[in-house]
Amino acid sequence: MERYDAVIIGGGIAGLTAALYLAKEGKKTAVLEKSSRFGGRAMTINKNGVLMNLGAHALYKGGEADKIFEELGVSIKGNKPSVAAQVIWKNDVYQVPMGWRSLFSKQFLTLSGKLRLVKLMVHLYKMDLNSVPHESLQTWAEREIADPMVRHFFFALCRTATYTHAANIQLARPVIRQVQRVLKEGVFYADYGWESIINELKSKAAQYGAKLHETAGVERIDCNGEVKRVWCPHDHSFEAHHVIMAVPPHEACRLIPNSEKTSLYRWKEEALSVTASCFDMGLKTLPNKNHQFAIGLDQPVFFTNQSRAAKLSNDGKCVVSLVKYHDLTRTHLDLQSEKQQLDAAMDLLHPGWKKEAAEQQYLPKITIVHNFPHTGRTENPGPAVPEIKGIYIAGDWAGHEELLADAAAASAKRAAMHILKGDKVSV
Repeated sequence: MERYDAVIIGGGIAGLTAALYLAKEGKKTAVLEKSSRFGGRAMTINKNGVLMNLGAHALYKGGEADKIFEELGVSIKGNKPSVAAQVIWKNDVYQVPMGWRSLFSKQFLTLSGKLRLVKLMVHLYKMDLNSVPHESLQTWAEREIADPMVRHFFFALCRTATYTHAANIQLARPVIRQVQRVLKEGVFYADYGWESIINELKSKAAQYGAKLHETAGVERIDCNGEVKRVWCPHDHSFEAHHVIMAVPPHEACRLIPNSEKTSLYRWKEEALSVTASCFDMGLKTLPNKNHQFAIGLDQPVFFTNQSRAAKLSNDGKCVVSLVKYHDLTRTHLDLQSEKQQLDAAMDLLHPGWKKEAAEQQYLPKITIVHNFPHTGRTENPGPAVPEIKGIYIAGDWAGHEELLADAAAASAKRAAMHILKGDKVSV
């Protein structure tokens, strides 16, 4: 048995961020990761020198994760990609009007529609988010955006910014905040993939004394009103005053005896997972240099050349990603059809791409997040599980109004601060 101030279960962005906050304050901290590698969905796969994330990843500048990494001294190398974009509409590709000159180019919008789109972008840039009611994104958009084609584009932009295809239940304000960040500060692509962020978090946490354990699955947590011990296989256990569960909601419930009597169970029942099909490629050259970034209007797809901003190969290959967002209202998913749709989108954007493909990675159904702010959620989850003293949650599903990696980092900070402030009060 080992004794710690805090044990963190899960070695992704949330778990490592929480560990770094606690270790910096002198707390004896252990991180238990069941896999042989840290990172979770922030892992990067090296295929013969081509570095592929698990689908397209971007850090939103000015978002919670960006601010927290800076606060923790985590430096991330990379760049912002260019803002030039295309849309796919009725099996054709059009330039997005980004300035006065492009207003007169071939467009998917009429001239009046182009002007309405520019007006909408200015409005989104300047709007006060506190004025957005507690309602779905679809309800907000149908009231605020009269032009159907402009609304199509708005929904496509929101889908891309949140990786979520569920406008009828997504809360409007968190989504619009994400779009506003894109318009004001843009996104950031990390050199060498998102595992470079994981490696930075690991290195700094270890420097402050955190113990990082790989292949350390957890069987259960002993708790009877308060946390006592974390049990791993072969009767190995960790005694701790605090436990942060940086794992998916169903896994968190599995670890807690009689979890159905706690708020944790309700949070799990209200959680909605977001999934997508992701096709990542290392291309010897990009067939159409004009198509670096594209979003679908009449199909929920998104293409990006991540190499236009980040170093992701050793020999100049372009690392690109194509994503098909899954409709949360669909109960059946035809994975063969999903791949055919992604291939067709690549054929449209980059004819001849198959001859250029050096490396490929297809993820037919990857979980993007385990929950997000939606109309069916009755309260914000965590950080503390009120029925059990010393138990906390963190992860992309434990965001309040944060999304994606911002939710993971922000919830980790909330859990860590709750522990640190609580200890100061008890002293």
